[in-house]
Amino acid sequence: MSSINLTARIGLNATQLRERITVLGEQISTGRRGKTYAAVGSDAPKAMDLRGDIGRRETYQTTINLTLSKIRVSQDVLDRIGAIAEKFTANTAKLLGSAKPEEIQIQAAQAEAAMAEVATLLNEQFNGEYLFGGSDSRNPPIPNPQAIATSGMGLAIKAEVASLDGSNVTSVTNTTKTLAQSNALGTTPFSVFLSTGAGATPDRVSILGNDNDRVEYGIKANRNAAVQSTGETTDSWARDLLRGLASIAGLTPDKAKLGNDYTTFVTTFRNGLNSAVDALALERGSLGVTEARLQNMASHHESVSTILTLQLSNLEEVDMAKTITSFQTTHTQLEASYRAIAMAQQLSLTRFL
Repeated sequence: MSSINLTARIGLNATQLRERITVLGEQISTGRRGKTYAAVGSDAPKAMDLRGDIGRRETYQTTINLTLSKIRVSQDVLDRIGAIAEKFTANTAKLLGSAKPEEIQIQAAQAEAAMAEVATLLNEQFNGEYLFGGSDSRNPPIPNPQAIATSGMGLAIKAEVASLDGSNVTSVTNTTKTLAQSNALGTTPFSVFLSTGAGATPDRVSILGNDNDRVEYGIKANRNAAVQSTGETTDSWARDLLRGLASIAGLTPDKAKLGNDYTTFVTTFRNGLNSAVDALALERGSLGVTEARLQNMASHHESVSTILTLQLSNLEEVDMAKTITSFQTTHTQLEASYRAIAMAQQLSLTRFL
């Protein structure tokens, strides 16, 4: 009877050793103490908190990195629009003094083409989202960019330029500004969303870069975001640029014969183009500051996540060297148990015989 009891005890020990080997094998395979929080015992609440914090920071990092990509594309667009504004500001010199008729015609044609390019740039997309559309990111901020020169605003400004007669320069310049500022449907080239209701407010697209730390980065096509235009301005660098380009596009060689009024008109929209150049430079600078701020946030999240991940690994992961040693020791003990069972069974059989 004692031999039977000994065999049973050895068999139970072998079963426990096999279970231990299974656990150790899984730990060696996964590097973790177990599949559930129960494996870390009393440290389970801390592990849960660490994992939650890591997940939250990873979400922030993903959002910030996506936003940084949008900002970089937006900066490229603003750089190109700024270059266009600078080019035509400089080119106004060719329209003053003894401007040749063919030069006026060339500048007018180029300005009309530039209007379409600016409008197309303001319709730039990233991952299917319109970057300058405000919160209405699924629809273009300028519905018909290629036809902007023949939009209500474009045609009306060119008509005003055509009406310039040597006695109405103040009226013409004031009206061109009013037309460029207009949000009236049928006049403005911008979308209904940007021109009316919530879309016409100063609110900008933003993200939560950290707990209770919201960062604005969006720019609407029809209004300044972080800067204020000065000088001869519609209060929007985009509108100032489009007003200037439309004014140039409306010029004809005969207007140069108007003398001082012609010079005054050209000087006025040149000042408007200068305002666009200055405001665009400030807008790019402000967006660059936002980019740097978000990069710092992302770096902070990454650094903290690294520390938290190390803390979590200390709770959830095994010491691989110790685990392998324990596995080998347990395996040796199991083999010894099998030998002991065999010997006990042999002794029992001998006694029976």
